Amino acid sequence: MLPRDELLNTVENRDTLAKILDRAEEALKTWEIAQTDFLSPPELMEALEIFPRLTEVRAVAWGGYPQAERQRLAIARSELPLDSSHVEVAAVEIAGNFLFDTATHRDFLGAMLGTGIVRGKTGDILVLGERGAQAIVVPELVEFLEMNLTQVRSVPVKTQAIDFAELRVRPPKKKEMTTVEASMRLDAIASAGFGMSRSKMSSLISGGDVRVNWKEAKQSSYTVKSGDLIAIRGKGRLEVGEVAMTKKQRYRVQLTRFK
Repeated sequence: MLPRDELLNTVENRDTLAKILDRAEEALKTWEIAQTDFLSPPELMEALEIFPRLTEVRAVAWGGYPQAERQRLAIARSELPLDSSHVEVAAVEIAGNFLFDTATHRDFLGAMLGTGIVRGKTGDILVLGERGAQAIVVPELVEFLEMNLTQVRSVPVKTQAIDFAELRVRPPKKKEMTTVEASMRLDAIASAGFGMSRSKMSSLISGGDVRVNWKEAKQSSYTVKSGDLIAIRGKGRLEVGEVAMTKKQRYRVQLTRFK
């Protein structure tokens, strides 16, 4: 048995992580690969922090393409081979003429959930403008969606399975920059990376709009480090790169902003 209480003691997404551990125990007992639902980035990060602490099982994540935010885990006994090809995902295209009735990510997600499926069975949705969208889902939903997802907003759509090679993934825009700061405080680094004042950044942090490594940041004075990912709701993400000390004992920080 896995040390559930110890593993769940410090996580934020306790209910989700408990279900993931259920799947891990199933993989242990059956000697078969177990699949989770699609996980949000905070859930995924916490899950991937747990598995290195376990010797009996391991996990791999995949969401259909390299930059996918929502991903599933495949979990197997440590003795079994396991890679991203073992994560069961499928892609569908939701095609329609949205030239005169533009649909957003929320519209496509709402239409999918309106068929009766739950959020955990859907991964990322790639909106294609006037042509419709593409979505990553669990394979067992493909036929159901082909039959039941027939309209988004006022637009009739045709939903059908597609190959992953047909995904129209747009790589995120990124901007590289360097800043020199007196400290590695979250408000200092984030304000430099996102190009806003320290006071504005502090108010975003106190308002719960800022996450570090997908966990809500509660204090402006939080110390960030190389490799950390800072996300602001509606503003994009910022990756903290190499950190070096200057002769004046200040921090020279490489930053990459993703929009």
